[in-house]
Amino acid sequence: MLTDALRFLINVAFGLFVYTALLRFIMQWMRAPFRNPVGQAVTALTDWAVKPMRKILPGFGGYDWASLVVAWLLQVVWLAALAWLSAPASALLTGTTAGLIAGIAIVELIKAALWIVIVAVFVQALLSWVAPDGPLAGVLNALTFPLLAPVRRLVPPIGGALDLSPLIVIVLAQLILMLPVAWLEQSVAGLLR
Repeated sequence: MLTDALRFLINVAFGLFVYTALLRFIMQWMRAPFRNPVGQAVTALTDWAVKPMRKILPGFGGYDWASLVVAWLLQVVWLAALAWLSAPASALLTGTTAGLIAGIAIVELIKAALWIVIVAVFVQALLSWVAPDGPLAGVLNALTFPLLAPVRRLVPPIGGALDLSPLIVIVLAQLILMLPVAWLEQSVAGLLR
C-alpha cells in the first residue's frame, strides 16, 4: 500500500510540472497569450526551472528550448523515480536502463503533448458554447486554431452551425496515440533492451 501511495504522489507531483513545462513550450511555440489565468499559472509553476535553464539554453528559432528541456528532464526524473519504486537501485544504474528511461521520456512527452491537444480542443469546444469570449478564449484559440482550421476546410460545419472539426481532431489525436506512438514506444523499448 505504501508503494502505491508513493507512486500516486510521484505521478501527481511530476505530472503537474511536466505538463505545465510542456504547455509553456507549446504556448510559446503557438504564440498563445500569457496574460490570462492559464498563462500566469504556467509561468508561476515553471519559472523556477525554466529561467535558470535559459541561461544555459536560450531560445532559438522562435522556440523556447529551455521549457522543452525542463519538461524532458522532469520526465526522466519522473520515470526514474517510478522505476526506483519497482526495482532495486543497482538495476537502475546500468547504461541500458538510463538509455531506456531517456528514450521513453521522449515518447512520454509526445503522449503528453497529444493529451494537451485533446484537452485544449475539448475545453475550447465546450467553452465556445457557453463562454466564447471568456478569459481563456485567446489561449485556447491560439492552441487549437492551427489544428482545427485545416479540418474545417475539408469538413465545413454541417448546416452552418454544427462544427465537427473538434471531434475529428480529438479522434485523430487518439488514433495517433494508439498507433504510431504505441509503435514508437515499443520500438524504443526494444532497441534499448
